[in-house]
Amino acid sequence: MISNDSRCVVTGLGVICAVGNNVEETWKNALNSVSGIHQTTSVDTDKCYANLAAEVHCDTLDAIDAPEEKDRVSKLCIKAANEALQDAGLGNFADDQRVSVIIGSCVGGVISVEHYHQNGKNANDIPKMPIAAIASQVAETCGAGGIVTNVANACAAGTISIALACDLIRAGKADVVVAGGADSFAAVPYSGFLSLHALDENGCSPFNHCNGITLGEGAGIVIVESYAHAQKRGAKTYCEILGSGITSDAHHITAPREDALCLTEAMNRAVKNSGIQKSDIGYVNAHGTGTGKNDNAEITAFTKFFGEENPTVSVSSTKVMTGHCLGAAGAIEAVFSIKALTTDTVLPTLHYSAEDSEALKAKVGKMDFVQNVPHAKALKCVMSNNVAFGGTNASIVFSKEAANVSYQTAKDQKIAVTGLGIVCPLGNSKAAFVSAIEKDVKPESASIHSTISLEDYKELGIKMAFYRKLDNLGQLQTVSGMRALQDANFKVSEENAKEIGIIVGTSEGGLGATYDFEELITNLGNAQGSAFKFPHTVYNAAGGYLSICSGIKGYGVTITTGPVSGLDSIGYSMNVIHDGQEKAMMATGTDENLPIITEFAQKLNFAADQVVAPYSDSEGCVLGDGSVSILLETEEQAKARDAKIYCYALGYGNGRKNVKFGKIEGSGEALDNAIQEALKDSGLSIDDIDAVCGFADGFKKVDNIEKASLIRVFGDKIASKPVFEVKERVGEGRAASATLAAAEAALLLSSELKSEKAYFIAQDGSVSTKMVESKDLKKILVISFAAGGSYSAVVFGK
Repeated sequence: MISNDSRCVVTGLGVICAVGNNVEETWKNALNSVSGIHQTTSVDTDKCYANLAAEVHCDTLDAIDAPEEKDRVSKLCIKAANEALQDAGLGNFADDQRVSVIIGSCVGGVISVEHYHQNGKNANDIPKMPIAAIASQVAETCGAGGIVTNVANACAAGTISIALACDLIRAGKADVVVAGGADSFAAVPYSGFLSLHALDENGCSPFNHCNGITLGEGAGIVIVESYAHAQKRGAKTYCEILGSGITSDAHHITAPREDALCLTEAMNRAVKNSGIQKSDIGYVNAHGTGTGKNDNAEITAFTKFFGEENPTVSVSSTKVMTGHCLGAAGAIEAVFSIKALTTDTVLPTLHYSAEDSEALKAKVGKMDFVQNVPHAKALKCVMSNNVAFGGTNASIVFSKEAANVSYQTAKDQKIAVTGLGIVCPLGNSKAAFVSAIEKDVKPESASIHSTISLEDYKELGIKMAFYRKLDNLGQLQTVSGMRALQDANFKVSEENAKEIGIIVGTSEGGLGATYDFEELITNLGNAQGSAFKFPHTVYNAAGGYLSICSGIKGYGVTITTGPVSGLDSIGYSMNVIHDGQEKAMMATGTDENLPIITEFAQKLNFAADQVVAPYSDSEGCVLGDGSVSILLETEEQAKARDAKIYCYALGYGNGRKNVKFGKIEGSGEALDNAIQEALKDSGLSIDDIDAVCGFADGFKKVDNIEKASLIRVFGDKIASKPVFEVKERVGEGRAASATLAAAEAALLLSSELKSEKAYFIAQDGSVSTKMVESKDLKKILVISFAAGGSYSAVVFGK
């Protein structure tokens, strides 16, 4: 008997790409083997060896509310989302908490980065830059009031977004999710791939000539619903979404493993989680970029995976039509896969000669690598695969029929916190953080930074050859992650490497590196990009470096929603463990404070010009940075290896009230909702909470939201509840500070931090402080926020 709780269905599709501005046009051109790859018209190709791209041509992208507030990537995404919602028969959700938005992207608002740098540094461009803007602006457009986040795993982001949508629904966190991916063609990715010599001057030829990729742009959206919700409203359904698999190569920041070990593992997980057989897969929409290393690795994976069980499976790459649309690729290819499934049609890879076909046959044997024209085939299930910089692999299965999907198989497992890795302006260890609190250290200026030293690397056994590959964000992340493993005495081995994963939360991710790259090519031209610097522009590079350094090969995802991402990494990690995907997860929050990040904050008028304290009614905050990693694992495993347990992660919740991205005013009631959801998830009441680790940073617009919500939620008991504020000491480090607040909660509950100054809020809003002993604290609420109106809460307990 198949449980309806496990069933996720697709009820709407939307797409915009080089071969069509909607699903109907795109599908028609795909059936007619039309390629959208032509000479680029939007970037400077002077002295560049390749000048082709698959660009979108659409005159209606600005036919939305406030187009001047949105980057091209958000416009592409909103166009596809509106089509998908209309197709699903859904309208404005009026901040419905059961409706979520998850969007994948690789380069985000990179055109706004270019515009800012080249056109007078207008502050209005800044909120358009981060990937975090995309999902927020889609949510604002359709009124989604649930979990709103972005996946930043480069070219696998679109596929992972759809997988996460199903995870949310199956965990009972959502009924409807607008899921997909979006990216725009721009100078930074174009110059970057040129610098890697990864572009094909004649246009990509996947599984054929394999001389390189051709970049594209666009967006793909699928509306994912719980089966029960879709049935209740009488919705049409395209198909079921069964299982997915996500892994990390732990190999190289830009190149895949030649043995395809972890891609094969992702496919294995997808089929296992789907409750089907390998022989049920009739068609695979491959990643198929057109580079030799990627294509050969995929062929190796298909040969290993399907073997004699399904030797004639059909395979093709649609990137020869759409170009490589980066973070949108997986979402656009999901739309193609679903259309293929529902019409019993397998799509082709284009531009094969008779001689090419013979050469391919020698490589792939009996497998049906579809060439030049589509053909009919009865399909039961299809698979879509993507791989990405950072070593990410993602696979997902769509089906005409329900199946015995594996989900929440470890829901009864208690989740223990067993390791803390802290890198912050106070120092690069747990001991340095605790010592600074004991000495009551405060910021010495209004912009503070973490500094990685050679001693950190020596202590952690990180080789200098590896260190030299890292940018600042990668250094912060790698040191904090390795510190957490060290603190937990967790040894990653060949035996357990697939049983531990990483979720990185970041607010700005690679935005600083992107700006640095933009400065470089503005000064020298697109032909002079840096192959060393370009990989750092992708937000998941930091997590990829940690995977490589640590050897972790399991679940690997980077999310970016704003500061709240640091807490969301914990909530999502809990879900991965409860879903039975991994026995342990590294939840991290990482952000940097480069000069350009300080400049952005000053332009947006939220950077203080002097040191300020929480609740000081200031017009700005002290800027900080850092990386904090928290190791979570099942209690069963922790006890089996005799691990030290700081505390337990009991539950998490989210809230959303849509406001303009870049703003938070007017969204405070969503924090109330996040707290209530976390309590519900934990099986607790507000009376069970002994203290709060908050997010106040001195900026009154932020502090007042926290204060007002805590007064509403706790009522007259708020005056007796201590509120701890880590940003008083480390500044506004965004995602890093959010995870640091959770780490502080763990230190207090374990009494490794024996006392700390706390704020006490009276019902009239006045604030006082006093020292609080940690010995009597049993349950602590941790909260965080993000621009656009998103809030998260996590409950830790002894």
